[in-house]
Amino acid sequence: MMLDIDMHNVALHYGRFEALNDVTVHMESGKTYGVIGRNGAGKTTLLSLLASFMKPSSGSIRVGGEEPFEHAGIMSQVAFVYEVDYREEQEKVKAFIETAERYRPYFDTDYAHRLAKRFNLPFDKPVKKLSSGMQSALNVTIGLASRSPITIFDEAYLGMDAPTREIFYQEVLEEQASHPRTIILSTHLVSEMDYLFDQVVIIDKGRLVLHEPYDELLNRGAAITGGADVVDGFVHDMKKLNEQQLGGTKSVMIYGELSDAKRQEAREKGLEIGPVSLQDLFIHLTREGE
Repeated sequence: MMLDIDMHNVALHYGRFEALNDVTVHMESGKTYGVIGRNGAGKTTLLSLLASFMKPSSGSIRVGGEEPFEHAGIMSQVAFVYEVDYREEQEKVKAFIETAERYRPYFDTDYAHRLAKRFNLPFDKPVKKLSSGMQSALNVTIGLASRSPITIFDEAYLGMDAPTREIFYQEVLEEQASHPRTIILSTHLVSEMDYLFDQVVIIDKGRLVLHEPYDELLNRGAAITGGADVVDGFVHDMKKLNEQQLGGTKSVMIYGELSDAKRQEAREKGLEIGPVSLQDLFIHLTREGE
């Protein structure tokens, strides 16, 4: 089942505190979305609303054209994976996986077992005795094996070490190729995960900064490098995100697409045009206004 997500003017308030304000986003089914933002930016709030853990203070949310809150049919199509405190969880890993199968209509137990082995999870060990990294691996195993049409990972992989996270990233790519669904990855590990994203959603201080295809977003940024006076003249009317200078050489990160004519002008002036990473764009777009 393929389900589009539509959020229109969504806000969530706790008294006078605005956790989210006026967020409008359309998420097309079958794509991988990176939801990125600083700590406290509103990422978890946004995803909790999508998972029907709470209802917005205002605005509307539709999943497959239906309001998801307290809608059992829609809620069963959404898997929300996040860090959980398992200190009281007596069940062993194998039984824990089999229990998850009862609540997920598309759950693939064989795939879950294969993932558990790939993550080196001990089947006969109580969940509460797993290390934090292994508990994270168990969480993402349940999320991936759920094969829910909408699968949300809210930084559920932070306890893993780098090699284990890389296994998870590989599985995300393979799952999208073999069993397409909407996968939403909330993270601040931007440089490590950006190649997974079809679309990027940046949240800052409860507001939507941008939502664009990954490739198009990268094309909106560039690093202009050359003689300081020449660079300053070239970028004077552009949106500048960052500037660095060493002696007479200057590099300016700009946000905005460069036309073919501007690129030709840069070459004629002896300027270099370099790419900008998603992490650089994220850092400087969310730094504005501090």
